[in-house]
Amino acid sequence: MKYKFLNIARQIGLMLLVIWTVVSLVTLLIEIVPGDPATTILGETATQEQIDGFRQKHGLDRPPFFFSYGDQGLKWNGMDNRYADYWSGLLVGDLGISMRTDRPVLGMILERYPSTIKLAIASMLVAIGIALPLGVLAGSRKNSLVDNFASVFALLGISLPTFVIGPFLVYVFAVKLGWFSTTGSQYPEDIVLPAVTLGAALSAILTRMIRSSVIEELGEDYVRTARAKGLSERVVLYKHVLKNGLIPVVTILGLQLGVLLAGAIITERIFNWQGLGLLLLEDGIGKRDYRLVQGCVLVISVTFIIANSLTDFVYRKLDPRIRLG
Repeated sequence: MKYKFLNIARQIGLMLLVIWTVVSLVTLLIEIVPGDPATTILGETATQEQIDGFRQKHGLDRPPFFFSYGDQGLKWNGMDNRYADYWSGLLVGDLGISMRTDRPVLGMILERYPSTIKLAIASMLVAIGIALPLGVLAGSRKNSLVDNFASVFALLGISLPTFVIGPFLVYVFAVKLGWFSTTGSQYPEDIVLPAVTLGAALSAILTRMIRSSVIEELGEDYVRTARAKGLSERVVLYKHVLKNGLIPVVTILGLQLGVLLAGAIITERIFNWQGLGLLLLEDGIGKRDYRLVQGCVLVISVTFIIANSLTDFVYRKLDPRIRLG
């Protein structure tokens, strides 16, 4: 019992350390990037009085960190800095106010977050739906025509980036065939093309991994024992081999959820999918909205951490012998 408590406490501590590191790095990168959000958001026609009022309203006239470096060397700014203010709000669930819209950042993120999660889940379902049968067939029929096709498919899926697959799918299925709309997220069928775009690379990775796992498991002693007992090849393959072979695949799926959320930034831009990635790219980075950028990156990081924790849980359920130290 004591060991479990210490293990949980250690994992929570590591999560908090990752969150602190991500927020600090994002804040540092935002501060060192050239440019002034006041002039970017207000425009070139803004007067100096409007710019000064904007900077004072959003705390841009205050130092960014506890220390600052100037002509007189290193200076201690105390708690009167933007970094301390952000963390004081973050500890009570306040992600700040958008500089561009004056709306709470948390509210803006919650409006878009479900769309990104829906796209990520749809992409994973596409990837699993393609990779699972193809990988099992390729692994159980090594060096066959199916195996060769799976190898070519995996190579193409890994080699082609999303900004190539996405426009290609739009041109073929939206422009030429007219089956889907070119961009947007208004109708249920609009998720098909972006989900296939994101799921293509993941399905290629999973296909190769499932194939390798099936080939490796088919050579184990328990497979020969199961066959000697008279079990059918289908039962051996799907009840025994696939269960043990899915353990490393689950790890990849958990890690790839964070990758899908990050990769959705490009895909959402291609298909104008109104998700968190498009909010971060256009409204956050494009408009130099510091608080919005920090909030979006924080939510993506927390989602990635939660996905990894769920992966650990499923990992232990699939193989009770595994204990995470």
